[in-house]
Amino acid sequence: MLELKNIELRQGTFALHASFSVDPAARAAVIGPSGAGKSTLLMALAGFLKPASGQLSWDGADITSTAPSARPFSVLFQDNNLFPHMSVAQNVGLGVRPSLRLSAKDKTRVQEALLSVGLLGMDERKPAELSGGQQSRVALARVLVQRKPMLLLDEPFAALGPALKIEMLDLVAELCEKLGAGLLMVSHDPEDARRICENTILVADGLAHAPTATDDLLDNPPEPLRAYLGK
Repeated sequence: MLELKNIELRQGTFALHASFSVDPAARAAVIGPSGAGKSTLLMALAGFLKPASGQLSWDGADITSTAPSARPFSVLFQDNNLFPHMSVAQNVGLGVRPSLRLSAKDKTRVQEALLSVGLLGMDERKPAELSGGQQSRVALARVLVQRKPMLLLDEPFAALGPALKIEMLDLVAELCEKLGAGLLMVSHDPEDARRICENTILVADGLAHAPTATDDLLDNPPEPLRAYLGK
């Protein structure tokens, strides 16, 4: 279980509070107005922002001060962060070992990840030779080779067209199901949440609310969400 116990996050004058738990195998969207703190919440979970107070725990163990690399999360941000001078295989291999000193077993992991995202055979291509959707698949493969129990996605498919975004969302859901991995996904689009997330965390007015059934939340939105959705 992922637990946020009386967490307070601060960036300048901005403050966000959170106190709830998430099933480690669940798929949950994180939605709310721009600037409400959705990405801030993921940054804190990933270990790139230390809480001002409170405790973050995973399966009962305190991970509040644990280094990002040692946390049970793999992270994919909006910018795919692919290195243009590296091949597809090298970009994915960074998820296994940043030194890229890969053993035969490590290289097999890379190939398995590329197969799972439909890019087998594209090992030697550079990012510039790929479409936007293929670049997103490379970034997703790099996340998968880390073999962490939960994925944190911060709108990584926002720049894709509608059809490609749907394709990537469905792929993420399929891979999470196959791997038994949980998902926390920031999105500005409530339809993303409806498509692949059974629960949704609303972030608004300085508070990250506990996960609520997605359809219930979107069909009967509270006032902060109603204003955001324009209802």
